[in-house]
Amino acid sequence: MNMNAFWEYANPVKFLRTTERVLPFFWISALACLAVGLIWGFFFTPDDYRQGSTVKIIYIHVPAALMAINTWFMMLVTSLIWLIRRHHVSALAARAAAPVGIVFTLIALVTGAIWGQPMWGTWWAWDPRLTSFLILFLFYLGYVALWEAIDNPDTAADLTSVLCLVGSVFALLSRYAVNFWNQGLHQGASLSLDKEENVADVFYQPLLVCIAGFVLLFFALVFYRTGTEIRARRIKALLARERVGA
Repeated sequence: MNMNAFWEYANPVKFLRTTERVLPFFWISALACLAVGLIWGFFFTPDDYRQGSTVKIIYIHVPAALMAINTWFMMLVTSLIWLIRRHHVSALAARAAAPVGIVFTLIALVTGAIWGQPMWGTWWAWDPRLTSFLILFLFYLGYVALWEAIDNPDTAADLTSVLCLVGSVFALLSRYAVNFWNQGLHQGASLSLDKEENVADVFYQPLLVCIAGFVLLFFALVFYRTGTEIRARRIKALLARERVGA
């Protein structure tokens, strides 16, 4: 791929034009995958022999947890691009993704508690993965708060990018905590290259459809919110010029 062509999307005008064309595809595809995956999973798969119908929360919990972590890594990449190349679209994309990540993380925490209570006999345990996931959620909140607390957008982008680098440690821990520590209530990965660790095919197939829906929804939300951030920044710039001119 021509890298010069890639960097052209750092131009806000080209970014807006491109995302406006592709957004309908992402919205429609996301809704279709979510509808098919959730209906298939909740209504056309059997109960688990140990977990009963509770296992079906996997179709929400696993995709939400996966996207909560990957959203932060997307923010890490765009933050690095901002620090290295100073492309404003990348900084605004990271800012736009943070609230989406908060929602995904909150969904994962809540559904994990609902799933864990009948399995573990408690709504919460200071399990390595659960604890690191909670810390990741707090980093998301801190990231958004830092953006809102600083008036200068470039300074805010610099400081939030550094925060994103630090928070990436906990994103990594939340992904691999079960591998780092053998102790803990949380089970291993539901999806793995090792066939023995994957859930049964009857659950695995609709789960993949749900994950695809969450991924497409993520792109739709981030593209939409990034466009909103770009327009909001333009409006602020125009208002600032008017005040100077007055």
